[in-house]
Amino acid sequence: MKRVQARIGSYATGIRTELRRAFSAEHTPRETARSFAVGTFITMLPTLGAGLFLFVAIGYLFDSVSKIALFASVLVFNPVVKWGVYASSFTLGVVLLGPVEGVTMADVSIDAGSEIVVRLLVGNLILAVIATVLAYAVVRRLAASYESTPIGETIDEAVDEIVEEALEQ
Repeated sequence: MKRVQARIGSYATGIRTELRRAFSAEHTPRETARSFAVGTFITMLPTLGAGLFLFVAIGYLFDSVSKIALFASVLVFNPVVKWGVYASSFTLGVVLLGPVEGVTMADVSIDAGSEIVVRLLVGNLILAVIATVLAYAVVRRLAASYESTPIGETIDEAVDEIVEEALEQ
């Protein structure tokens, strides 16, 4: 349990640092939240590394994008977390579309066939949309709070609250 708490504390520190940088850039709260939400959506999907190229293209094509907020989403949905997302995605896909005959969770892989991939993608798309909406709401609130209070207090308090809630579960 202490390892989990230490890992969550480490992620919280990284997230706090990147959000400070994002909020100090010259973007409106809406632009910062939108950038983080787009990054969340891309990062949640199984892009097999192509997400990085999408980030670069989006950052290059759109001036209103906060590049820091866009890339900060990778801290939240890093490769370790994504395995949990994929497992949840497949489970949700199975709940919605039914099980694949003769396949257990241990058998799941991209090579296992189109029925598995479809379940993974359906579940993943739904979770990505939910995470994107939540990311937008949270970051918009944090960015708006930043404009009216000192950044260190706002971000530290918000991240600490989120970490405490995660540790309680």
